[in-house]
Amino acid sequence: MEQAIVAGGCFWCTEAVFRDVIGVSRVESGYIGGTVPNPSYKQVCSGATGHAEAIRVTFDPQVLSYAQLLDVFMGTHDPTQLNRQGGDVGTQYRSAIFPLDDAQRAEAEAAIARANADKGGKVVTTIEGPAEWYPAEDYHQEYWEGEGQRNPYCLATIPPKLMKLRKSFQDKVKSA
Repeated sequence: MEQAIVAGGCFWCTEAVFRDVIGVSRVESGYIGGTVPNPSYKQVCSGATGHAEAIRVTFDPQVLSYAQLLDVFMGTHDPTQLNRQGGDVGTQYRSAIFPLDDAQRAEAEAAIARANADKGGKVVTTIEGPAEWYPAEDYHQEYWEGEGQRNPYCLATIPPKLMKLRKSFQDKVKSA
């Protein structure tokens, strides 16, 4: 198993997408890329810590390559929006890849190049790190499976992302 860390706006949304991707065994929401040790959700939401809301994905590279994972990531959020995703605005919602080694860094550069070719060179996704990973509070984990089903923001935001996953990456979706 390998791990990948990506930030594409609200971590509830990216977590929900990657829970449905083949080869993924675990998705953890958390914070990365900031200056405050062990930040709280409230601190990160303020935008003052420099952290991004992110997910750490544990996956089987025999089923889903890191390059494929990054393509799903780039294709299920808007990598052309600087420091925002939809109504979520601030550096904590930036589009970023946090490679864990040099091979992942090279793949991240290639994924951004592929996305730029598709998006007319407008991708603003950054490559950051290395940086310390901080798991988010327990109530953020598996949010869509529980509280998220009653959260109007999630109900408006997550289903379209899941539809995009199913439409654009049919061969990468877990069967029901």
